[in-house]
Amino acid sequence: MKFSAACLIFQRERTRIAQMYDSFLERRKGDSLLSRYSVELGTCISRVRSERALRAAAMDQALASRAKSEFLANMSHELRTPLNAIIGFSELIRYLGGVDAAKTCEYAGLIEQAGRHLLDIISDILDISKIESGHFELDLEEAPVRELIGVCVSLVETRIVQKNQVLQLKLAPDLPVIRADVTRLKQVIINLLSNAHKFTPEDGRIVLAATASANDTVTIAIQDTGIGMSGEQIAVALTPFGQIRNGHTRAHEGTGLGLPIAKALIEQHHGRFYINSVENGGTTIVFTLPRDPGRTADRPVKEGVQ
Repeated sequence: MKFSAACLIFQRERTRIAQMYDSFLERRKGDSLLSRYSVELGTCISRVRSERALRAAAMDQALASRAKSEFLANMSHELRTPLNAIIGFSELIRYLGGVDAAKTCEYAGLIEQAGRHLLDIISDILDISKIESGHFELDLEEAPVRELIGVCVSLVETRIVQKNQVLQLKLAPDLPVIRADVTRLKQVIINLLSNAHKFTPEDGRIVLAATASANDTVTIAIQDTGIGMSGEQIAVALTPFGQIRNGHTRAHEGTGLGLPIAKALIEQHHGRFYINSVENGGTTIVFTLPRDPGRTADRPVKEGVQ
């Protein structure tokens, strides 16, 4: 009798202890879920705040970049006018002469050279600012590709010959007539040929090739045996005002706008621009152009006089 009562009491106590343990586990489980929820909520709030801060910083940067581009675009008239005057008067001094005609001509020639160099720099800055601000327009007209390349080659050939470099042309016989901004396309080809000449040592070789594709595109490639670039250096060279700093390039002047402008002008024509280069192994630049870039809302063009 006493044994049965003791067993009953033991069972009741065991049940009570089990219930207390289950209750403790439930509280632990609830605390764990609440704790995890709090941590996740804090993380989400921090992430949202970080994203807002990043968006605000990006907006501030975009506004600052837009203000810079618009400011430079508005300075076009004020900067070009005095430089054109300097060049014009220096030409007069050069041709009219003076008491010491030889010195006058020499100094006038230096003034003219410096003025044209400054004008080229400012023109590059204004071009990139117009492209970045979305105010750039193409003046389209029909242009035979072969003749356009011939004009560009004639303008840089003298410098190439003076450096004992070899310029080889590989032009397909079926090069078509395309619609393009002739002035801007000449700017691209001359710039790329000049870069190839500048960064290729004496007795080097430069190849200019052009082909027409069946899908109404024209491909132009310029290859040199120059100093070349690494992948990181290509990224820098394609950044506006970016200049590669090493023992080979430090001696060459420039604003670092040549390649970015060339790439942007090709893309304005709805073309594609590629660079393949190996350090100390030469550079190949290839760009494709449609025969007619057409019209789009984000890349305005206007018809040229034909």
